Amino acid sequence: MDKLDLHAAAQNLVDFIRDGIPLAESMALELGSYDGERLTLACPLGPNVNDKGCAFGGSLVSLMTLTGWGVVELALRQHGEDCDVYVGESAVRYLSPVWGDFQSLAQRAEDASWEVFFATLSARGRARIAITAEVPGEDGKPAATLAAQFVAKRRTPAAE
Repeated sequence: MDKLDLHAAAQNLVDFIRDGIPLAESMALELGSYDGERLTLACPLGPNVNDKGCAFGGSLVSLMTLTGWGVVELALRQHGEDCDVYVGESAVRYLSPVWGDFQSLAQRAEDASWEVFFATLSARGRARIAITAEVPGEDGKPAATLAAQFVAKRRTPAAE
């Protein structure tokens, strides 16, 4: 896929998320970028602010989870796979407050393999992959991180 096709696929996914998940609409979720490996989603502070004036932790983890889910969903769509994607487990760390608009960048974990993921999906009809996501802080260091396992389960049998 070229850059324009990747952007269109990612925007279609963001529209799908906003239409299907009321929380994402309330958060004012927007597409940042997608390069075929890394997805960035963004939110303004306004609808995600807490009582202290910084970003609500629930919004940070929601954005990181949606970004991680989106990376898996986009990879599946690019491979013509029709799957349900779930977060199987995740661990979040809040490292510093976020005082403005924020974004999340998600990608395959360093020790995870799309090749193994798709081979397992082909053989078993379900597979899991490790994804990492982070919300960058104002100082360039992560303000929050997420390490998650996402599970894909094929909805329909593979075409033969």
